[in-house]
Amino acid sequence: MPKADKVDLLLMIDNSQSMADKQQALALALTDLVESLTNPLCIDPGGVLLPTRPASAADPCPSGTSRWFMPVNDIHVGIVSSSIGGYGGDVCSTAGSPSNNDRGHLLARSSPSQTTNDLPTYENKGFLFWDPLSQGTPPGETDREALTDSFAQMVVGVGQQGCGYEAPLEGWYRFLADPEPYNVLTVSGGSATPQGVDTALLQQRAEFLRSDSLLVVMMLSDESDCSIREGGQYYLAATYGNNFHLPKARAVCATDPGDPCCASCAQAVPAGCAVDPTCFPNGDPSQGPLMTNAVEDHPNLRCFEQKRRFGIDFLYPTERYVQALSSPTIANRQGELVPNPIFSDLDPSDGSSPARDPRLVMVGGIVGVPWQHLARDEADLTQGFKSAAELSASGTWDVILGDPESYVAPVSPYMKESVHPRGIPAGNPINGSEWNPNVPNSDLQFACTFELPEPMDCSTNQPGCDCAKSNDIPLCEGSTQLRAKAYPGLRQLSVIQQMGDQGVTGSICPAQLDDATSDTFGYRPAVRALIEQMAPRL
Repeated sequence: MPKADKVDLLLMIDNSQSMADKQQALALALTDLVESLTNPLCIDPGGVLLPTRPASAADPCPSGTSRWFMPVNDIHVGIVSSSIGGYGGDVCSTAGSPSNNDRGHLLARSSPSQTTNDLPTYENKGFLFWDPLSQGTPPGETDREALTDSFAQMVVGVGQQGCGYEAPLEGWYRFLADPEPYNVLTVSGGSATPQGVDTALLQQRAEFLRSDSLLVVMMLSDESDCSIREGGQYYLAATYGNNFHLPKARAVCATDPGDPCCASCAQAVPAGCAVDPTCFPNGDPSQGPLMTNAVEDHPNLRCFEQKRRFGIDFLYPTERYVQALSSPTIANRQGELVPNPIFSDLDPSDGSSPARDPRLVMVGGIVGVPWQHLARDEADLTQGFKSAAELSASGTWDVILGDPESYVAPVSPYMKESVHPRGIPAGNPINGSEWNPNVPNSDLQFACTFELPEPMDCSTNQPGCDCAKSNDIPLCEGSTQLRAKAYPGLRQLSVIQQMGDQGVTGSICPAQLDDATSDTFGYRPAVRALIEQMAPRL
């Protein structure tokens, strides 16, 4: 296994509504994360980690033990959000909120209303630099507590006023890998076209990303990815003004989205397939395709089961993101293969030009999946979350993910995306119960829920409140919200699964937020899982 002596850590944080509680939980986990990297635990010859660490990185381990890995004295820490605009459609205008389009740029803002970074970062570059040996030019941060405090402010400052069509995958892809991130996306003649190049992003990327670092991408999101393709007519998936609804799908899509004859009723009849009379008024093709209605096509669910419902998958394939994290070349706008920035030397002047070994790239997600499904021992979470190898060997991927490419749903009912109750008993410890939204077909069932540290008064329907959605929502008592929720994070999980032992999976629904001294507190199990996978590479 190749090793690196520096880390580039990029957090992708969902900034849509209902994320504030999860951002707060992540902020509480940063002390563990920073300390684990900068002052690692000690390990005995049998591979058993000691429960406590030396007082500082300079202090020795007890006799007969050694550091799990060498303290990391060079870390870049950056944050991007899940909001990259409206994909050319009429959703997520910056007029509604400045943070509806963060453009894949590094974020260091004190609140989501800030249009520019106002928190201090290294040389105002948008990221933090841990540099306890003062080797940087100029030197970076040498105080671990100050680094952690700044990191926490940046996490919370991302906020929850961003785009509801979340793009956690495209958010980090735009910053790290897009060969020519566009400057604007214009729509003309019914077609969207990326134009120009975002030179500010390219500058941030070149300053943040080193070619000889261990690159770690960690996603925090409570919904599945909705990275809509940017170009052509895909923007229609992000359009709902003037009561616009998408065309219906051919009938076969309802039972077999993978069938070659599954397509939109507005598309040409696929080769070898018969005309579908259900696509047209009175079965007459001369009258034009039928459109879905408000019950069939609620704007909140535009990214849910698109192929089955609309006959078209408007989202980028997950393969795009796996290739970005593993291949030396990726496609540009024209479809030509060009050097992948992740495996390129973006700063030839820094004296370090080796191409990154593909094994020095990791991706993780703290996403919508029950922690009970990830635990090595559900009865004892102190044993931690399963590693990538353990998830595969135990068949857990079938339980939490299924086979998305073949449209095979997860085995776990909690991980099945559905607008209807899934037969899960009420009062269960994973998601509380199923529910029925006041507006039919307007929301999905939850993968998991967790108790909020403090109840939230939703009588004024403040951002992030869910109580008004239904009288039987398992998050509230009256207008008081007691629990937070997450939906199945299937697309992020698919990318993590495809990355093998370079992937890390955590649950965004913590087991508990009451006892900060416990190994089960908040996102501590997810941080531990991340460090376990990073350790052999450091």
